[in-house]
Amino acid sequence: MVWDGGQIGGGWAMTACGLDFGTSNTTLGVQDAAGGFRLLALDGPRTTLPTAVFFDFEADAVTIGQAAVDSYVSGVEGRLMRSIKSMLGTDLIDADTALRKGRISFRAVIGTFLDTVKRRAEATLGAELGDVVVGRPVHFVDGDPAGDAAAEETLGAIARAAGFRNVSFQFEPIAAALDYEQRVTGEELALIADIGGGTSDFSVVRIGPERRGKPDRSADILANDGIRVGGTDFDRDFSLATAMPELGHGSALKRAGLLAPKSVYFDLATWSKINFLYTTKALAELERLMRDSAVPEKIERLIGIVEHRQGHALAMAVERAKIALSDHAETQLALDWGEGSLALPVDVPGLNRATGLLAARIGNRIRDCLADAGVTPDRIDAVFLTGGSTLLPQVRAAILAEAPDARVVEGNIFGSVGLGLTVEAQRRYGG
Repeated sequence: MVWDGGQIGGGWAMTACGLDFGTSNTTLGVQDAAGGFRLLALDGPRTTLPTAVFFDFEADAVTIGQAAVDSYVSGVEGRLMRSIKSMLGTDLIDADTALRKGRISFRAVIGTFLDTVKRRAEATLGAELGDVVVGRPVHFVDGDPAGDAAAEETLGAIARAAGFRNVSFQFEPIAAALDYEQRVTGEELALIADIGGGTSDFSVVRIGPERRGKPDRSADILANDGIRVGGTDFDRDFSLATAMPELGHGSALKRAGLLAPKSVYFDLATWSKINFLYTTKALAELERLMRDSAVPEKIERLIGIVEHRQGHALAMAVERAKIALSDHAETQLALDWGEGSLALPVDVPGLNRATGLLAARIGNRIRDCLADAGVTPDRIDAVFLTGGSTLLPQVRAAILAEAPDARVVEGNIFGSVGLGLTVEAQRRYGG
């Protein structure tokens, strides 16, 4: 991946845009008439669109964004899918899942989402979108270059099928650097930290007002690195430590020395795998587990959640509790589905214990990125933070510990990558 100013594909007739297709949220930006950059409204008046798809069985319709989440929460019968970006780079991308009538592949689910995003953006803009720079993590897949390349190729093919003419990619932390560079007044060496829903990505780059107009910026990128750890991983580990034990995770079976299988709890705590539990076979296995369990009342509660398809509601409750602990020392995690209800007290120390290894992995990868760049921490002038998971105190502390003397700059938490991709789209395709 390079940071250059060359035109790719030669398309000039239609509007170029930057697309940040995120694990949790999606944005799309264009250049405005004054030469600036803006994000388009994709969800009513909002520029940030939750990356969610809901297949409404009652109306035989498909909705995306906040409306998809609201339909699910209100009890409309259907299937909610979130974290669909995490399917890229895995064997699941070409697998399918059951709907009320027939089945649909996860590739097609992503296609449906991107097609709707494009049409909404065009309706807001009043013009057709042709060329696009799409954001991508530094690594879709850790330690697997072939899988990483396949994930980019798959996403490019889906974007072209949605109607984009020329599709190219830029690393998400480089896009964030481009956004940050629009406002700096002097030369800086910046560490860019983009902590999203599915991945954590880092770049060490030279930025400055005199560098913005250079046709080739590749020499300004000193290092890129990333790890497949993001907000949904924090949700999963927090859920496994708090909610899942109340559903039987780690509990004993009647047969001495055996515990309830971990896989069902891992799936229920993982956004992209929750739907796999909503099958007749999975429910039958849970019924057998309840008969074998030494604490059948907990397995009965688990069955109630799965049987009523409230796995995503549980995941949302865990996510809300995690977010609340960004501002409060303690909160309540409500389990109000299935057989019985509980309100579990959770606190910051508990969150830190559950997710400490994830935060440490982020810090270690930043250290590797600085080493790749050949710079010591004291040479970093600014740490630019973007992505929703930078709001987690433990994550923020892990980042800042690697460049303790640097100035901390808060980016547009959900918009910096999309705006930077838009800057890059104009560099590559013109406007």
